Amino acid sequence: MATTTVEAENLGKRFKDTTALDGFDVSVESGTVLGLLGPNGAGKTTTVRILTTLLRFDTGRAAVAGFDVARDARQVRRRIGLTGQQTAVDDLLSARQNLVLFGKLFRLNKADAIKRADQLLDQFGLADAADKQPKKFSGGMKRRLDLAASMILAPQVLFLDEPTTGLDPAGRREVWETVSGLAADGTTVVLTTHYLDEADRLCDRISVIDHGRNIAEDTPMGLKRRMGADRLEIVAADPVDLPALRSIVDAVAGGGAKVDETSGSVSAPVRNPVEALTAAANAVQDKKLDVADIGLRRPTLDEAFLELIGEPTEKEGDQ
Repeated sequence: MATTTVEAENLGKRFKDTTALDGFDVSVESGTVLGLLGPNGAGKTTTVRILTTLLRFDTGRAAVAGFDVARDARQVRRRIGLTGQQTAVDDLLSARQNLVLFGKLFRLNKADAIKRADQLLDQFGLADAADKQPKKFSGGMKRRLDLAASMILAPQVLFLDEPTTGLDPAGRREVWETVSGLAADGTTVVLTTHYLDEADRLCDRISVIDHGRNIAEDTPMGLKRRMGADRLEIVAADPVDLPALRSIVDAVAGGGAKVDETSGSVSAPVRNPVEALTAAANAVQDKKLDVADIGLRRPTLDEAFLELIGEPTEKEGDQ
């Protein structure tokens, strides 16, 4: 039976005249990955800071690993790991020295700190670079070392605040594989991210935050389904054929065809995707129309996100 490792009810937090959280709720099952998504200023980082005992909240309640965040902050800290937006490792120390240092900061004796450092170097695929300085690492390697440092005490819950910001695609994949491995081994992960593909890849559930409130929580697929059915899309080879293609799509889909003149395409939601695609392809062939592409397109997480929050506005920083 699934157990809840992180929960918050009606959390509220204000910074002078700014409301950062306004009745925020969330619940995270053990061994799963929850993604916190939202525009800048939505309250993602504030939520992480509260749940990791770095910031006091004004109203509501929160518990992590079975301990109240406000009353039992010390017990919470013993059971969590935190990786911020900036890496916390020292570029002048070797990878092993960094982890040993963190071990000592967590009050391990020297022998245990060295033993734990070697375990983590092996677990995170850094054993061959144990004696090298992080300044010589790739971005992905450096971030993996940072993640290893947060796992010194094998925490029940790992909080990641935008863990792949600034990394190239290869570095991001390295971090994704590491986070997936941690979750598979039973660690509960809460992460904030601006990358929708990252949330789609990593998260079991996603909480969408806007103006300090949880406006939706579901699986990535569940959020996509809110956008409706699959869409049939035909891209014209020649824009002059768009009206004819619109008639075909309208007939196959039972109405609702939309023309995008910028992309030169016609699309509409369909209930029976394969049947609709086959009928549309036959109609195009019968009318001897030349098309650049024809196919089915599922709603993306990006589309679901924008549908929920609207077009983003620029704000300074995140709260």
